[in-house]
Amino acid sequence: MINQNNPLPKFLVNRYRNWKANEYLKNINLFKQLSKGQNPKAMIISCCDSRVHANSIFGAKEGDFFIHRNIANLIPPYTPDGDYHGTSAAIEYGIRELKVPHMIVLGHTGCGGVKSAHKLYTNKKTNDYVFINKWLGIMSPAFNKIPKNNFVKDQIKILEEESIKISINNLFDFPYIKDMLKNNQLSIHGLIHNIGSGELKYLNFLTNKFENI
Repeated sequence: MINQNNPLPKFLVNRYRNWKANEYLKNINLFKQLSKGQNPKAMIISCCDSRVHANSIFGAKEGDFFIHRNIANLIPPYTPDGDYHGTSAAIEYGIRELKVPHMIVLGHTGCGGVKSAHKLYTNKKTNDYVFINKWLGIMSPAFNKIPKNNFVKDQIKILEEESIKISINNLFDFPYIKDMLKNNQLSIHGLIHNIGSGELKYLNFLTNKFENI
């Protein structure tokens, strides 16, 4: 076993102490209440990208959202086999255990995962990542929908949006999600956040297009 005994980086220690002395003390009653359990208002599937901060975008506090992050904010097809399914497990817990009333797939512009998927599907050289490349395979149906005669940057922009649509379509295949939708116990939303401009677009299910909020 590797002997890993490095101290926590100082900037993290300082930030923690600052949080404990300020934010925690200001909201101590909230944290005491949260220690008894959680009742989030929504579940958000977002990208691992460090620039995407759902709590900041929606002005949320601790306990508001049940958040799961993965590469390119993807939702895999419903596949109840013997493999490991971190995202599906998070969805199952959020929907069946916590019974969140709203599910949000939050994408963003300039997504490295989407760019990598585009390279992967256009047979351009990519890194030999064992797990990432397999994961990005979820985006294959989205890639098949984009016009290939567009400029590459436009293809990637469309792929960012189409991948959210594919993820939502995959959500519809989860049996308990189907039931909750039929009984009006759950709403599903697709959003894309423009990191540079701060714009937030939502997927209009009537037009199947993303529109500004």
